Amino acid sequence: MKVLKFGGTSVANAQNIKLVLEIVKQKAQQDQLVVVVSALSKVTDLLQSAAAKAAANDESFRDVVAEIEKKHLDTLKELIPVSEQSSLLSHVKRIINHLETLLDGCFLLGELSPRTADTILSFGELLSSFIIAKAYQQINSDAVYKDSRELIKTDNNFGKATVNFEVSNQLIKEYFAENKSKINILPGFIAQTLDGITSTLGRGGSDYTAAIIAGALDAEQLEIWTDVNGMFTANPKIVKQAQPIANISYQEAMELSHFGAKVLYPPTIQPVLRKNIPILIKNTFEPEAVGTLISNQISSNDTVVKGISHIDHISLLTLEGPGMIGVAGSSRRLFEVLSQEKINVIFITQASSEHSICIGILNSDAENAENAINKAFEIEISQNKIDPCYVEKDLCIIALVGENMKNHQGLSGRMFSTLGKNNVNIRAIAQGASERNIST
Repeated sequence: MKVLKFGGTSVANAQNIKLVLEIVKQKAQQDQLVVVVSALSKVTDLLQSAAAKAAANDESFRDVVAEIEKKHLDTLKELIPVSEQSSLLSHVKRIINHLETLLDGCFLLGELSPRTADTILSFGELLSSFIIAKAYQQINSDAVYKDSRELIKTDNNFGKATVNFEVSNQLIKEYFAENKSKINILPGFIAQTLDGITSTLGRGGSDYTAAIIAGALDAEQLEIWTDVNGMFTANPKIVKQAQPIANISYQEAMELSHFGAKVLYPPTIQPVLRKNIPILIKNTFEPEAVGTLISNQISSNDTVVKGISHIDHISLLTLEGPGMIGVAGSSRRLFEVLSQEKINVIFITQASSEHSICIGILNSDAENAENAINKAFEIEISQNKIDPCYVEKDLCIIALVGENMKNHQGLSGRMFSTLGKNNVNIRAIAQGASERNIST
């Protein structure tokens, strides 16, 4: 069995969906398939906009709903023969009416709870998967639609729910043991709490849905179909000579995707990583291209540096002072404060003298982090043992990634001298003991 996931651009409109249906048709000749689909392109953004407007008592949320409705009805009309459309159009309109009722509630109350937001955002995937399933059933009747909420169960942390793997894996195995259809089409991104309330899996949620199902079923392969020919040696929009990478290890892929390679979201790898299930990244619009295979195979004659990646809009926070030298627990206090504020730390470096510690976080978190750190260390700051937190905004992290880098001398030197020759100032450096990643 193979699990295929198609992202928003792959299902942007009826024309693109026809390409998806053709790929599924070809694949179904050899394998039993699970097909996970995202919402139509930009629909999640439209749903967020409608919810925000409704909660702000802005009547124009109805215009956004009308746009969402038109987008789905137009797609359905182009994919389904006229003789089959009537009941399906009614079903889509019922779903849209339900959405509008929820938004009316937000409008009347003037608020949007995380629980309601998750329910509203779920409509994108529910609509796209229903339409795509019905369109594929015109080609092959041995295809069924299954609501992922019945299979994937989570906690009540709405917005980015944590999956209950014990329950979910059992439900997935039971369903697929009983259901022998050649093709199962499911919505990505959405799940359900144990008490039956709709939840979502956060950013990269459709990839995650596909990986959860692949992991539970010990699938032969997880295929992620997107709008690029796999992972590249650098961002092809910035670096013209960037090349697609044919083979890459799980660890290298996670490093590159953590540092901004948008093709893959790191948490999505976890369920398949544990089972050593290969991930193939392919281009819906160029299916004959080789793509990128992510697996646990590391070749000794592989390229030393697999890729160069980056994250923009970074702030560097520095905490330093003589009061940190030899004092146990300063780092723990710093990271505890950031954890309590739910701030994700992207980059860490500390001088061996323990005189200073630098952390990289997103610009959007910088003000909150600065205030929280200064409050936590206010006694030491007032006694001049530690300086107030120093913030530098609008920086960028560049990372050199490669499994074989540890076997080659002088890579750091070449990287730093190249930046120096090009008048690029390095503010901080971090390298793990695995030497799989050099970050500046």
